[in-house]
Amino acid sequence: MEIDSAPISRCSKDHQKIYQDWFSFADSDGDGRLTEAMLSSSLACPTCLVKISNWQGFLGFKEFITAMQLVSLAQAGHALNSDILTSEVDFENLQPPAMEGLDVLLAKKKRVSSEPEQNGSVQPQSSPAASWFSSSKSAKKVSLSSVTSIIDGLKKLYVQKLKPLEVTYRFNDFVSPLLTNSDFDAKPMVMLLGAHIGPEPTTDRFVVVMNGPDERSIPGNTVAVQADMPFSGLTTFGTAFLSKFECSQMPHPLLEHITFVDTPGVLSGEKQRTQRSYDFTGVTSWFAAKCDLILLLFDPHKLDISDEFKRVIGSLRGHDDKIRVVLNKADQVDTQQLMRVYGALMWSLGKVLNTPEVMRVYIGSFNDKPINEAASGPIGKELFEKEQDDLLTDLKDIPKKACDRRAAKIHSYIISHLKKEMPAMMGKAKTQQRLIDNLPDEFAKVQREHHLPVGDFPNVEHFREVLSGYSIDKFEKLKPKMIQSVDDMLGYDIPELLKNFRNPYD
Repeated sequence: MEIDSAPISRCSKDHQKIYQDWFSFADSDGDGRLTEAMLSSSLACPTCLVKISNWQGFLGFKEFITAMQLVSLAQAGHALNSDILTSEVDFENLQPPAMEGLDVLLAKKKRVSSEPEQNGSVQPQSSPAASWFSSSKSAKKVSLSSVTSIIDGLKKLYVQKLKPLEVTYRFNDFVSPLLTNSDFDAKPMVMLLGAHIGPEPTTDRFVVVMNGPDERSIPGNTVAVQADMPFSGLTTFGTAFLSKFECSQMPHPLLEHITFVDTPGVLSGEKQRTQRSYDFTGVTSWFAAKCDLILLLFDPHKLDISDEFKRVIGSLRGHDDKIRVVLNKADQVDTQQLMRVYGALMWSLGKVLNTPEVMRVYIGSFNDKPINEAASGPIGKELFEKEQDDLLTDLKDIPKKACDRRAAKIHSYIISHLKKEMPAMMGKAKTQQRLIDNLPDEFAKVQREHHLPVGDFPNVEHFREVLSGYSIDKFEKLKPKMIQSVDDMLGYDIPELLKNFRNPYD
């Protein structure tokens, strides 16, 4: 049966202590979560068999207490159903269930942990929980035996198999920052980016809008050092930026699934360089790598894309698949003007976004005010409502889209190929310059040698710019075992992980 956590207050403190000992015993990896691999696919006791799970595929301590109380009720002869947790059962004084052989195992564990260290080092002990709580089938998958969810499994696979490849070939310097635990736990992010519109002065801040129990603001200096938030990399931009960065929390259903990054408007002319005390383009590029969707915002009365805005959009190279365009305040013009505005916008974007595909443009008036039907007319109102629904659907579908790090494999092929082309002794500087100048040809060689998709290769100009700051001779040679490890992860480990856990977004 599906169970939710019952309040711990419905369990006496003495029983809580017993359950805590049991929980700690079963929690072999100490992460505070128990999987079906740890508890077996079902929890067996002398008189009952109770199927336990929750939508995440693991039990926390509260859910574990509820599960144990259900076992006690089943052992006492109660029929288990969805109403039993809200019944008048005296849960506080409900005795823990009889777990045959568990006391012996607990005593053995305490005896082993109290033994003195031998030869100055602690000898590794296999957890007795593995034999009592886990099934023989799960024991075969050692690497995933303690995984508590899809996210937890991806964390372990990334650290064990993909991260070593990214570190070895400096993937974080060329393409995307290394992932941390907080990146996996964080909700998908959407960045809002647009030209500066409005009277001076306006707030020049990057604001992360997240879900929270109440409305509050957290300074950027604090957010950047919090381990449970994926913004530690922003410390490299200095205190000048962190003073212009903050996190705003508030309760909202949409924010339970998505986090928004609101950027300050791109200034025009010299203001962009002289009035910013930090690297605006660099910060934007950092967020672009982290975000799952980038919304470029335009106003029908200001469609021109300044040189500064072009540079900012240029920093989004490599993330073209994430970009969507929003034409806001469209109800301020009539239907004929809107057609002209849309055409002018597409023409302007065509000169900046060098992609063969037509960019998706959402048209509407995205605010909490009623649509101005006097200007837009009934047809415009219907169009805006459909566009708004499409945009919300796009936002809600973000969690279903996988984070694709396959670029790391192609990157490793490129770096190792460039290393192989370097001479052993003389003429290193001349060879490096030749490789940088002829980078498109080198990409083609790698593509043909390893039969890789041309569209998955990085942007040549950006790669050349970063490569110029390195000595190619110091790069690593190709390590086939690392490549094979990543292939195994993509071909076998991840599919196996997905089989073992239910997708919460289905």
